[in-house]
Amino acid sequence: MGLKQQPWMWVFVVVLIIIVSLESRWSEGCLEQERFALLQLKPFFNSLHYLDNWVEGDLNSDCCQWDWRVECNDTTGRIISLNLDYTRGPNWEMGEWYLNASLFSPFQQLQWLDLSYNGIAGCVENEGNGVSSSNLRFLGLQNVSIHDGKTLLQSLGSFPSLKTLVLDYNNFSGIMSSQDLSNLKNLKNLFMDGTNINISALQSIGRLTSLDTLSLSNCNLEGTLPDQGGLCELVHLRELYLYGNNLKGALPSCFGNLTSLQVLDLSSNQFSGNISLSPLMALISIQQLYLSYNHFQIPISLEPFFNHSKLKSFTCKNNDLYAGTELYSLAPKFQLNSIRMSGCRGTFPKFLYHQHDLQAVDLSHNNFTGGFPYWLLENNTQLLHLALLNNSLTGPLPLTIHSHRNLMTLHISMNNFSGNIPAEVGAYLPGLTFLNISRNALEGNIPSSIGDMNKLISLDLSNNHLSGEIPEHLAKGCFSLQLLALSNNSLQGQIFSSNFNLTNLWSLQLDGNNFSGKIPDSLYNASFINGLYLSDNQLSGKIPGWLGNLTELVELVMSNNHLEGPIPIEFCHLKYLEVLNLAGNNISDIPSCFSPSSLKQVHLSRNMLQGELQDSFRNSSSLVTLDLGYNRINGSIPIWIDRLFNLTYLILNNNNLQGRVPVQLCQLDRLQLMDLSHNNLFGHIPPCLMNKLRDRDFHVPPSSYYELGINQTADPLMRKEEIVEFRTKTISYFYHGKILTKMSGIDLLCNKLTGGIPPQIGNLPMIHTLNLSHNNLTGSIPSTFSNLKQIESLDLSYNNLSGKIPHQLAELYTLEVFSVAYNDLSGRTLGLVAQFSTFTTSSYEGNPLLCGLPLPKSCDAIESPTLLPTDSSDIREENDFMDMDIFYICFTVSYAIVLLAIVAVLFINPYWRRIWFYVIETWMTSFYYFIVDHLPKCHYI
Repeated sequence: MGLKQQPWMWVFVVVLIIIVSLESRWSEGCLEQERFALLQLKPFFNSLHYLDNWVEGDLNSDCCQWDWRVECNDTTGRIISLNLDYTRGPNWEMGEWYLNASLFSPFQQLQWLDLSYNGIAGCVENEGNGVSSSNLRFLGLQNVSIHDGKTLLQSLGSFPSLKTLVLDYNNFSGIMSSQDLSNLKNLKNLFMDGTNINISALQSIGRLTSLDTLSLSNCNLEGTLPDQGGLCELVHLRELYLYGNNLKGALPSCFGNLTSLQVLDLSSNQFSGNISLSPLMALISIQQLYLSYNHFQIPISLEPFFNHSKLKSFTCKNNDLYAGTELYSLAPKFQLNSIRMSGCRGTFPKFLYHQHDLQAVDLSHNNFTGGFPYWLLENNTQLLHLALLNNSLTGPLPLTIHSHRNLMTLHISMNNFSGNIPAEVGAYLPGLTFLNISRNALEGNIPSSIGDMNKLISLDLSNNHLSGEIPEHLAKGCFSLQLLALSNNSLQGQIFSSNFNLTNLWSLQLDGNNFSGKIPDSLYNASFINGLYLSDNQLSGKIPGWLGNLTELVELVMSNNHLEGPIPIEFCHLKYLEVLNLAGNNISDIPSCFSPSSLKQVHLSRNMLQGELQDSFRNSSSLVTLDLGYNRINGSIPIWIDRLFNLTYLILNNNNLQGRVPVQLCQLDRLQLMDLSHNNLFGHIPPCLMNKLRDRDFHVPPSSYYELGINQTADPLMRKEEIVEFRTKTISYFYHGKILTKMSGIDLLCNKLTGGIPPQIGNLPMIHTLNLSHNNLTGSIPSTFSNLKQIESLDLSYNNLSGKIPHQLAELYTLEVFSVAYNDLSGRTLGLVAQFSTFTTSSYEGNPLLCGLPLPKSCDAIESPTLLPTDSSDIREENDFMDMDIFYICFTVSYAIVLLAIVAVLFINPYWRRIWFYVIETWMTSFYYFIVDHLPKCHYI
């Protein structure tokens, strides 16, 4: 029988050889017409020169081997995949371009086409059949800057075999109709995140009944989901993402029809209603359920989900969680892999005691009480991440019975744990990469066993009561460490010994301790360090020059120590430095070459800096804060100050600066706080000072605080919050955070400024404090000050101001501190109206011509009530004029009476008359001989 079958065997071998030869011939390379088509596409998609290796001249060049963007079938040699994403610039740079789909017609077996992140305004009409409609399975049009989306949506109907369509981050608002996507009957996956569509578009999407995955996150969807049609028609849907919209109200009851759903993300909306009564109870196939940042009413026990046996991941942060009746004996059917809950209070939910497959647990930002839940570690041996920050947990940190080598993240900061850190913590948790137990009440020494955690990337023990020194084994064994935060404890001694092996450090935070000695040279080995924080210690000596060789430094904060000497000239090499804080030391000089363009914050106050600024900071155009207060700097404010066009906080107080206030300060559009007080500046105040402030709407940046949840890894640079000292309301305050971004003010206290107060200063409605006291200013108080609607402190005392106080100032309802004391003001005060009812005599004293409350001098005695409100200075002038008239009249009358009395006496009494004439005659004779005796002498002389 074998011999009879042998000819057939030979036939089979021959056929196989022919097939193999044909296959080898077919796979020699791409087809010439497809190669030519690629070269036709190149001019449209090579503006960024990513397709330069698509060769035109070499006819033997195989286009299948050009680069990863072209993929061919190994058998036929035809192109089956084209990845042209990120190859064409945006429309604003390249000009609008409409896609002609006929360019792709030669690619008859094309299955994958990605045009994402290109500048495509739309499609050329009637060109949608360019790509073979029978083969295309994937089409990527993510973020293509579409303008004519209507034409694009209509052209999509030419691809009935399309399985996956990506339209993320385009704008289809108001243009999607119920027919636009209706031809895509076989579509399985539709991604439209960030497309800004109307809720009516859900009706069109609801016609795609074959969908498995639908993602409509961040689409600006508003309103309530329809009770029928739309999404409820997608009964085969397995994954639905509606994250980050503005959907509200209860979930429609028809959601219960989506029984195939396995993943549902409703996070960051405005959904409400009791979860126990929602259609989610019918979704028993659900595996991942994300409900965070809504208004759902959810029992802490999660009892409504106890029958959802397939549930693996559950997230419900920031909802309306409430306590219900919990039975320890009632066990859920699910075994979760991950859970995230916040907004709870009391004890841990009982269902957690029945979980044994947990890998990620985030119960942060609750108000859970009791001790550390060691049972979570014992029951879930595969646990990878545990986050319990910001609760009310107390007691010591006990070690569990077994070692937990799988645990990678332990974040239990912002609780009330006390006692010592377990001495063998490194042996029980050797696999940790992230450990944060900051902001507790832990005490004692740092365990040396932490040095056994050689996988540790981030270690934060800050804000406790730890004492002793940094263990040498930690500095040697944790060689993977990138973040070490030991701030605000009671640690002491030298910072590091010579056995320093933390060469991967990115951020070292040792501020707020009692470390002493010099800055250790061993830190030189941390060549990748970005942030070095050593402030508020007892460090001494000079700043080492090798710090300038740590060229990756971004933040250097060593304030409030005993460092001395000049800033090393090597600092001129720190081209990435953004923050320099050496305030509160004995620094004597700044190198003139120190002017990095990256610099944003400089804090050098309360040092011993002297001399002129010269060229330091001249090229630091990114500078936001320049604080050089409380030094001995002399000379004038440099005229290149206007080069610092990002300057927002300028603090130069308590120096020996001279000269005029430079008009170049007017070019600083972002200036909010300016303190030039306690200097020797003279001349006029520039009228244009901070003139851009009136057009500003202060933007408050997002808080730098971030939540370290179960996915948090080491932040390479945990930036410290900036603090700026500024005097307002007669007291120096330290402003930081959002308050600093809102604060604005001008302080020119204690200079030698002359001239009048510019009325233009009154056109700064956003200013909060203005101090011009202790100068030689003259003229009147500008009535434009009534426009300072947010002013809280206004001090014009100790000047030579005259005239009356503008009555319009009574409109300053936010004023808390006001002083015009010791000037030459006259007239009435503003009385006890509005905010001025809170001010005492100290606000007005030293102005003798002022009257009215709260001064004891009343204006009522010298003014007519019917003439109110007549200015008191006018009344005084009128009163003075009336007194002089009376004086002249009285003098004339008195003189006439005396003269008449003398005449009458002489007429009546002859004896007095003879004496009077005798005296007159004697006086005239004496006067005659006096003239005769002296006149010749005068003539001779």
